[in-house]
Amino acid sequence: DRRRVYAILEHEGIEIPRYAVLDRDSPDPKQHELVESEDHVEVNGIVFNKPFVEKPVSAEDHNIYIYYPTSAGGGSQRLFRKIGSRSSVYSPESRVRKTGSFIYEDFMPTDGTDVKVYTVGPDYAHAEARKSPALDGKVERDSDGKEIRYPVILSNAEKLISRKVCLAFKQTVCGFDLLRANGKSFVCDVNGFSFVKNSNKYYDDCAKILGNMVLRELAPQLHIPWSVPFQLDDPPIVPTTFGKMMELRCVTAVIRHGDRTPKQKMKVEVRHQKFFEIFEKYDGYRYGHIKLKRPKQLQEILDIARSLLAEIQTKAADSEIEEKQSKLEQLKSVLEMYGHFSGINRKVQMKYQPKGRPRGSSSDDGKHDCTDAPKEPSLVLILKWGGELTPAGRIQAEELGRIFRCMYPGGQSRQPGVGEGPGAQGLGLLRLHSTFRHDLKIYASDEGRVQMTAAAFAKGLLALEGELTPILVQMVKSANTNGLLDNDCDSSKYQNMAKSRLHELMQIDREFTAEDRAAINPGNAISINLAMNFVKNPVQCCAQVHSLIRSLMAVVAVKRDDPKTRDAVLYHGETWELMGRRWGKIEKDFCTKNKSYDISKIPDIYDCIKYDLQHNQHTLQFDLAEELYISAKYLADIVIPQEYGLTMHEKLTIGQGICTPLLKKIRADLQRNIEELGGEESVNRLNPRYSYGVSSPGRHVRTRLYFTSESHVHSLLTVLRHGGLLNVLTDEQWRRAMDYVSMVSELNYMSQIVIMLYEDPMKDPSSEERFHVELHFSPGVNCCVQKNLPPGPGFRPHSRNDSVTSKNASGDEDTTSRIDEENDTEEESSFSNSSSLHHTPSKTLSRTDTDIGSIVASAGSAIVKERRIKKMKSSSPIPIGSCHT
Repeated sequence: DRRRVYAILEHEGIEIPRYAVLDRDSPDPKQHELVESEDHVEVNGIVFNKPFVEKPVSAEDHNIYIYYPTSAGGGSQRLFRKIGSRSSVYSPESRVRKTGSFIYEDFMPTDGTDVKVYTVGPDYAHAEARKSPALDGKVERDSDGKEIRYPVILSNAEKLISRKVCLAFKQTVCGFDLLRANGKSFVCDVNGFSFVKNSNKYYDDCAKILGNMVLRELAPQLHIPWSVPFQLDDPPIVPTTFGKMMELRCVTAVIRHGDRTPKQKMKVEVRHQKFFEIFEKYDGYRYGHIKLKRPKQLQEILDIARSLLAEIQTKAADSEIEEKQSKLEQLKSVLEMYGHFSGINRKVQMKYQPKGRPRGSSSDDGKHDCTDAPKEPSLVLILKWGGELTPAGRIQAEELGRIFRCMYPGGQSRQPGVGEGPGAQGLGLLRLHSTFRHDLKIYASDEGRVQMTAAAFAKGLLALEGELTPILVQMVKSANTNGLLDNDCDSSKYQNMAKSRLHELMQIDREFTAEDRAAINPGNAISINLAMNFVKNPVQCCAQVHSLIRSLMAVVAVKRDDPKTRDAVLYHGETWELMGRRWGKIEKDFCTKNKSYDISKIPDIYDCIKYDLQHNQHTLQFDLAEELYISAKYLADIVIPQEYGLTMHEKLTIGQGICTPLLKKIRADLQRNIEELGGEESVNRLNPRYSYGVSSPGRHVRTRLYFTSESHVHSLLTVLRHGGLLNVLTDEQWRRAMDYVSMVSELNYMSQIVIMLYEDPMKDPSSEERFHVELHFSPGVNCCVQKNLPPGPGFRPHSRNDSVTSKNASGDEDTTSRIDEENDTEEESSFSNSSSLHHTPSKTLSRTDTDIGSIVASAGSAIVKERRIKKMKSSSPIPIGSCHT
């Protein structure tokens, strides 16, 4: 009985998840009070927010359910006794079971692995890790069909828990489950008499211990001891990009989300009492604004829109509502999309305006009238939709996750994956992770597209299967980022000033002069210079873009009305009507009433045409799509980077404002490894005694992955470029790196900045050669149109096996790493990058056990054009700098 098990554990002071028992068999009604809400349940007065776990009270019943919050997609994971290679299945059902007695408890985030502990008496415990059955339900099996488990070393605190469990349950041979979560270890199940499935070492130890226990009982006068042999960890040896063999200690990456639908936004000023009631209900007056994402909240807004529209149609409503009928209809139409709500694809914000709203933007709801400025308070309702991760974006993220394994020791192997067929890479990383030698944390900002990108990346990195919701809940940390990846910051004031100045500079109806160029591009960025060469006259270029948008809208209107094409399915379920509205709003907003062009809309134009060219061109068949893309692209190449500041000082001020919390966290991630030099006990390490088949078992790698939006990647890159790390005048490698970054025109989907920290344990801790830091950068996926990309070598640790030696100009030997390009098939057109990266030679140990291989990712959305498939390539990170520190 699980209730008895938990009672014993509590009595012994052993940490267990917070829980409550719903006993439907009890005559006492207070023992079976259940109130179910959308995102939580209340059991006998105790609230459990999703995700939570529902366990039958009988330990023989293995049908345990985990319920997920709507913000992660909802539904539940249903665990069961292993059937073949499955131990759980995802279900869209979000409601709890209504018959039977259950224990409800908090879900513990364990980073995808559970620990099974087997005691033989109070002084011996063998521990193994296995993939959590809650993650994707796929059981990893070896070539003999047995479930793969990896031995781990228990901490001192966990050894004490083992002793307590063994004594409390009076069971010499005993098995129990540990959950390592939030820096603690919790016991969630005790299995009674239980042996390890397959470990010769365990059985040798077990036989010796049990034999000695019997002999001690029979012949205490012999004082028979028992000893368990101890062995030091093997030293890990890893090649760096400059050739020296060092230990990889930390990988920190900041990654932009994958391909998404165009972001869309509608603003409307509202004064109806019903909106103020919602604003007050969600504590809006306290903060001056509210953000509504939950399905219930969105339903409330939809109900108000429906009721006001009904009022308009049934009677002559006041002019205030009448004026907004079109806006209310759009609000209703967007909220009714997809037929259901999910916190991942739509949100409503409301901001309080004590004296009404100063209107002026072309996207505002009405005409600006300075003489009759409103005095009554109002609310600005901002509806945001779109911006969802597309199926192509999921593929990009998953593929990059799979290829990211080559960053790690053992991650380059091309042998079959764990119990899987040929072609799976990174067996070493998967073992490293499962044995807790890999301390992995994945963080994501609160945007749905970012969270889903992180989950898809984790799926590829750790060879998971199934739905993204269980992976998101278990592997991706969001709530505890403490503003780490928020965009709300003080730098917006400086950013608005930069945007305003850029807007003025781009309103000139003449070809750019030298003075114009110096004002717009004071940093002399190569990519911006090239864009200005193309644009020549910004007003004429904008006029051409505006004309092309009108041509495109005419094509959309014809397709919408033609019986042959009106039922065509556009990408991601979009209709011709919705596409027409999307472009119609852009066309209206881009050209303002005084016939000037709103430069701030250029990123949206580029966003939309890039999306349609990649995903809808075969249906749209707009002959001028590529011309519109190229013009919008070059305008965006000027506008987007310069919206983060024109001068280096502005860029640094804005960049620091956006990413200072993230920078502090990255520094702490790197510093933590240095602090660990003194105390290894806190690290969960692989036990080398049981590490048969795992090369270099002593490795301990800390990985922190931060998934976020474009602004954080821009800001972090700015700080790294202009923050005074190295001097371009004195450091040749850094100068080449900065030239490369200067050529990059766009930080596309899946852009990455990766920081790798290596340690040479043979050097003195105070020596400058003890640690080595490398910076790697990739501008992300390559678009189907953009063919002339700056070349980059891709990530490739230097090793003797995969390098060639040549003489350089001075006669010294240079070691050149090469990247092998994937062969293009007849059906593919590859836009991958290829070039050589020269490294200075170094007298080091040779590495002969690994062929690093290529890391050109073929991720992304396939578009059909002239019956050929062009694949978007996800660029691999390029080393942009390395130094000893």
